[in-house]
Amino acid sequence: MEKYDYKVSTDRKILETFPGVGRKTANVFLSEFYNYPAIAVDTHVERVSKRLRIARKDDDVKIIEEKLMKFYPKKDWATRHLQMVLFGRYYCKAIKPNCENCKIKDYCRNK
Repeated sequence: MEKYDYKVSTDRKILETFPGVGRKTANVFLSEFYNYPAIAVDTHVERVSKRLRIARKDDDVKIIEEKLMKFYPKKDWATRHLQMVLFGRYYCKAIKPNCENCKIKDYCRNK
């Protein structure tokens, strides 16, 4: 607290030095708290990105993040991240995805 004058940094590298904070958590924090354009790749975002062919099946989360940042305009990153999380959580689930009600199933690898 004293080291940073009781202010939470906007620097991702500094945030990642805190215990338990990795790139995903830092991106979520920056996006939600500071409205900073960032895409956090969690399990839902990873799954949706791969199913929609934005990322390859063997891409890791860093590569997926980079591809998403190229795929979407920077002004939309925070919104797209949240949309992908919710879509992956409620429709494009890992087990028993709701494909029959999916509006974008034509783009899916699993169709």
